[in-house]
Amino acid sequence: MSKLSSVFKRPIAHRGLHDRENGVIENSKSAFAAAMEKNYSIECDLQLSGDGVPMVFHDDLLDRLTNQKGALAKLSAGQLSRIRLSGSKNGDQIQSFAEFLDQIEGKTALVVELKNQTDGRNAELATAAVETARAYQGALAFKSFSPILLSQARAVGYNGPLGIIVSRFSANELKDKAVKLNAMERFFLRHMLHYPKTRFNFISANHAALKLAAVRIFRQFGFKVMAWTIRSAETERAVTGLADQVVFENYLPHRDKN
Repeated sequence: MSKLSSVFKRPIAHRGLHDRENGVIENSKSAFAAAMEKNYSIECDLQLSGDGVPMVFHDDLLDRLTNQKGALAKLSAGQLSRIRLSGSKNGDQIQSFAEFLDQIEGKTALVVELKNQTDGRNAELATAAVETARAYQGALAFKSFSPILLSQARAVGYNGPLGIIVSRFSANELKDKAVKLNAMERFFLRHMLHYPKTRFNFISANHAALKLAAVRIFRQFGFKVMAWTIRSAETERAVTGLADQVVFENYLPHRDKN
């Protein structure tokens, strides 16, 4: 089975199988262990530390998930690895990408999101992530909203599964986001016109964007599509036939793709 097929075989636990009410925090060692126990694939996020180390963390700020304040990028990997995730019953701390890969050891497929770096270090993150994963033998795919990150991953020799994250990119959808896009930029991203440069080979689509013409056309040409973020069996049923797999949280899906 190819690595891409392996990535799409099982439902993908969004930031691990997290459950804050029971002390299992997103993107934590415990959340990843819980996903493996249930035989799900895992999605995680990468941010870049101040000294250039990919860290498993969603936000660019530490505030929401720890008792620290400020930008993750201002601290070294060593400093970050000592920060506890707030509410973790097991005292989980922020992991580096290398530590995360050591934890998984190829036991399940991974979908790793490269987060847009607000300080402009997108190329550095892509390069560091690819280098960290170069010797990893398990099924692993990178994905990103940013064509720059995907292009850089290819430029430094990454030949594995690479996905573009797409949404409708409406003005209303983006009004509260840090990244501001004009109408032409939104059109460019919505229609994935960067494909000749990024050479992605799968799509990670907001479930509300699955009926976009570009998504449907790429799927007709054989590109696999994962739908995010699915939070109920009802929504899962609604995307059946439009996506090949789901990225889920807050419920347990039952889809298993061969």
